[in-house]
Amino acid sequence: MTSGEVFGAADAFTTGSPQLYMCGIFFSCSGDTEVTPSAKVLNCLNRRGPDHIKRLSAQSSLRSLSFISSVLSLRGEVLTSQPLQDPSTGSILCWNGEAWSIDGDAVKGNDAVAVFNLLLQAIYPDVSAAASSRPDSPAVNEAIANALQRVRGPYAFVFYTPANGKIFYGRDVLGRRSLLMSDGEDGDFMISSVCNGISSGNWSEVDANGIHVLDLSNESPAPSRTCIPWPEFNRLYLAASSITPQLLPDQSAPPLGLNSPAVDNLFIGFRHSMALRATSIPTPPSDHTAPAKLAILFSGGLDCSLLARIVHDLLPLTEDVDLLNVAFENPRVLKAANANNTSPTSGYLQCPDRITGLSSHAELQQVCPGRTWRFVSIDVPYTETMGHRPQITNLIYPHNTEMDLSIACALYFAARGKGTVEHHASNEAEPYSTPARVLLSGLGADEIFAGYTRHATAFARRSYQGLSDELDLDFHRLGKRNLGRDDRVISHWGREVRYPYLDEDFLHWALKLPVWEK
Repeated sequence: MTSGEVFGAADAFTTGSPQLYMCGIFFSCSGDTEVTPSAKVLNCLNRRGPDHIKRLSAQSSLRSLSFISSVLSLRGEVLTSQPLQDPSTGSILCWNGEAWSIDGDAVKGNDAVAVFNLLLQAIYPDVSAAASSRPDSPAVNEAIANALQRVRGPYAFVFYTPANGKIFYGRDVLGRRSLLMSDGEDGDFMISSVCNGISSGNWSEVDANGIHVLDLSNESPAPSRTCIPWPEFNRLYLAASSITPQLLPDQSAPPLGLNSPAVDNLFIGFRHSMALRATSIPTPPSDHTAPAKLAILFSGGLDCSLLARIVHDLLPLTEDVDLLNVAFENPRVLKAANANNTSPTSGYLQCPDRITGLSSHAELQQVCPGRTWRFVSIDVPYTETMGHRPQITNLIYPHNTEMDLSIACALYFAARGKGTVEHHASNEAEPYSTPARVLLSGLGADEIFAGYTRHATAFARRSYQGLSDELDLDFHRLGKRNLGRDDRVISHWGREVRYPYLDEDFLHWALKLPVWEK
């Protein structure tokens, strides 16, 4: 038996003009009393998807179940509210992600509906008998795994099948969307896109190594949990570990040139990945006459500069692109500037990412003329950084190191998108907030193509084998170290981040490259 309610809904959705927001998921399994998220967690869920938020309640044996989804619509002509529920079987889906394709075919319309239908058809091949059938549990596990194996794109999900009393949940094979879990008191179990920081209990990230199953069919206080390993996980991660000493060159590897096959294949594969993520983006709500649909997290490095260069080939010249560049105030630099009677803003200009960002922006304007490349200077005073620090700390939890906080701060303020742009006529800085709801990130390029200083160090110490080992380590920890944390921080501002370097097909090709071609 299920019941539902809509609460905290945001502004009305305009038919025919899909809004671009992130989604949030919350699920709880408890005893007699239904467990719901705290006010702070509910607020964070709503910020991820402010178009619509809804809760469904259900009973399974002696347990109370709660499903909450905050919704965006990136696909289709009308808003599709979540959680989705099938009236004949009672199955429920909470979906947060982008299904770019199923079986290699592009998904048309709403991707959550497409995935829900895929899962239902996997469990109930005979639709006419679905309401009365009780599919075999091992068969259901295999069917769900095989169905999701056919989906390409980032996602996190919770899927309930009341016929056999199971909750399936998990993240895509790379872990590109956040999903946390917590074991509460008295056997309570919770899953959420976000939590309330260290004060809210024993939260950990759901491992991306497979599909997790919560079995509610028994009446024990704590339902059993198992994991169905991803076949795709093995395919990708074995490719990352495929370099053996026998494959390494005895001497210097042949040099790469512009006409090398590896370079040609990289361009073809990466352009396809970019086309999926940078085109067909609906116009966001904005007061601007021609608002930017797309923004790039832009430090000026090679990874994000390449994103911008390929975007120029894909989008009409009439579409502006915002380049979001963050610089933080350093109190010591500010003190020195005041002592020397120089402008306090000069401290931001001395930040390494601002220097490389301005340089790459100037080159983009020369190489890719005819487009408005809007360089957004996001200057963050020290007091503002400290003021937002508690919120950022809560968002990144269970990550809690200074390195996590440092990276998250940059992403947090970049995703907020509030800064200044230089007016061409007067050269004066004017306040500006990007209306773009889709952000491109260069994450993954350094881990795949040896862009960090430690990769050069590994090569200097142990040649190609040392470099291969270091790249293998980087790739294996990418999902646990970066992606869930970054998703929680960026989506707090109602924006979606996309990772062209982490497209499954492109990644599989890149990981199989000989290490000397990376």
